Amino acid sequence: MKKLKHLLAALVVSALIPASVMAAELAPEQIRTLPEWPVTISTYGGTLLLSDSPEIAPADGILYQDTVQGTARLFFHHVNGTTVDKKVVVVLENEGNQAAEVIVYRYGFAGPDLDYLRVGKDAQTRYLTGSELYTVSVPAKGFALLDAELDKLVVKPNMLVNGIYDFTANYPVKVKTMMLPVKSHAGFAARTLPVLPTDKDRLRGTFPGMDRMVLPLRPYNPAEDGPAAITLADNKLDPYAVGVDATTGLPSLNYGNYGVVYRMFITGDSGLASYYINPRGGLYAGAMGVKYRHVTQPPVATPADTLVMGEGTSTSLSIIGKYEADQSLWLTFSPPGASNLPVRLVLHSGR
Repeated sequence: MKKLKHLLAALVVSALIPASVMAAELAPEQIRTLPEWPVTISTYGGTLLLSDSPEIAPADGILYQDTVQGTARLFFHHVNGTTVDKKVVVVLENEGNQAAEVIVYRYGFAGPDLDYLRVGKDAQTRYLTGSELYTVSVPAKGFALLDAELDKLVVKPNMLVNGIYDFTANYPVKVKTMMLPVKSHAGFAARTLPVLPTDKDRLRGTFPGMDRMVLPLRPYNPAEDGPAAITLADNKLDPYAVGVDATTGLPSLNYGNYGVVYRMFITGDSGLASYYINPRGGLYAGAMGVKYRHVTQPPVATPADTLVMGEGTSTSLSIIGKYEADQSLWLTFSPPGASNLPVRLVLHSGR
């Protein structure tokens, strides 16, 4: 998403970062030098399909494609880089001799819009909020749309769309993310349009293990342990996902781990603990899923009182919430489209 970062700079010049997203209890130097809280990070789950290159699509074509069966997630993130209206759709093609059933059980979509950070934040918020499942039937030797609503959306020049779709397929289906003329037939285009070459960032591919589990090695005691951090998507403590670009057969690196969903179980001793997001790579706009005392709560916007944080500083904090440390707390995170990584989850006393 490097190309979008240059465009984003112009879009957020007027965005003011309120004092409420800065650390009121921690000095900037403390935030920069927070010790890492010991955790294990393990990869699990189905297959991740990442479609983000060419990020700025220059022409009609297939942006990414691969065949999957079982549990999968598609994360697509594309800008109409032409001078005319287009649409971005996802076609499911069944090359087998029997009908395939695809169950979409969670999804979030946002756009088209010129405000790229808002698109990424809205898509993630809608994904974390959850959705009613629906079924797509893909006939033998035929095709269907993963989301029929996308076929109706007009993506004007320079506008971004971002989608996150979790689904299961009982038989192999070829998933094709495509950009095409507004009035064209998606099924015909799926069989005639070429695969567009990747851009220089090569941020597309198929990756085993679409989820990561983050578990602490010991309970956090907010009164005694002091502030600490858990770093995500930095390619050091938390490596980038490694996969293959199915359109070329070449290795692919998911720098930023876009489309990966992290589930973090936070356990501790008695006392009140505060949790924050601290973006370390620059502009950031996302959301955090919260399940506290076994009850799922609405996603928390990060930041909550403005669109974006992290402009020109690595010490911005956005609070997720304050929770009793000895109660069950699950946090769900995924790198938002158009935002910069890595990030840290900051643990601190809630007093």
